[in-house]
Amino acid sequence: MRVIVSLIALVTILSSCVSKKKLAEAENKYRETKAMLDNATMKLNICQDEKKALTQSYEQQLKTLQQTNEALINTQGDLTTLTQKGAENLEMTLESMKEKDLQIKTMRDAINRKDSVTLALVTSLKGAVGNMDDEDIQINVEKGVVFVSISDKLLFGSGQYQLTDRAKEVLGKVAKVIKAKPDFEFMVEGHTDNVPISKQCFEDNWDLSTKRATSVVRVLQNEYNVDPSRMVAAGRGQYVPLESNDDKLGRARNRRTKIIVLPKLDQFYNMIEQGMKKL
Repeated sequence: MRVIVSLIALVTILSSCVSKKKLAEAENKYRETKAMLDNATMKLNICQDEKKALTQSYEQQLKTLQQTNEALINTQGDLTTLTQKGAENLEMTLESMKEKDLQIKTMRDAINRKDSVTLALVTSLKGAVGNMDDEDIQINVEKGVVFVSISDKLLFGSGQYQLTDRAKEVLGKVAKVIKAKPDFEFMVEGHTDNVPISKQCFEDNWDLSTKRATSVVRVLQNEYNVDPSRMVAAGRGQYVPLESNDDKLGRARNRRTKIIVLPKLDQFYNMIEQGMKKL
């Protein structure tokens, strides 16, 4: 019996380590995604500022050229030479403006493409789950990332990690959308309130949240054939609450499972990388 108990403890520790490692990898990927998007936005703003400066320079040069031409007519100077020089400067300014316009368009196309794909994913998810109470399931976008948050009363019984039949029905609809979007990966996060778990089969709330996330991933893989290489199961325990745990309503909102949908960087940010190389 002591040997069995020791083996169970060892498996639990190893599972926790693997889960934490996958969680860290997923969080690093999310930070890389956000940093790249922020950098692209910053570059876009710089291009727009440079275009504005070039436009002002163009207008000033045009005004100067007109004044020069008037002066040359009045003084009968070397009109041909000076006008040719002004025209060359103007042509160079216009060419520079065209280059900046092309760079700005490239950046906008990349960002618009990402936003369009994200919007299409949200629309598909909302259409798949149908009319459900906002308290049970919420689908939204935060900082360019799609989140599906499902309350624990829909997924699990109190203090349990086995999924209900209703939960499997909802996950089946989500799986249908996810399978049709192979360019996305996603992470399943379990969250709890701060009330200590009293059942002996769980070490703590962190253990409970991890087992719940793993249950969701297993159902998506085993019953709905979602590619396991696209999924990460993670437990966050009570450490990322939505609201205060001081009252019953706040604790209920904090008990949830979140599916975080992430685009694959090498596919969705190729256009942004190419645009940035031209800057």
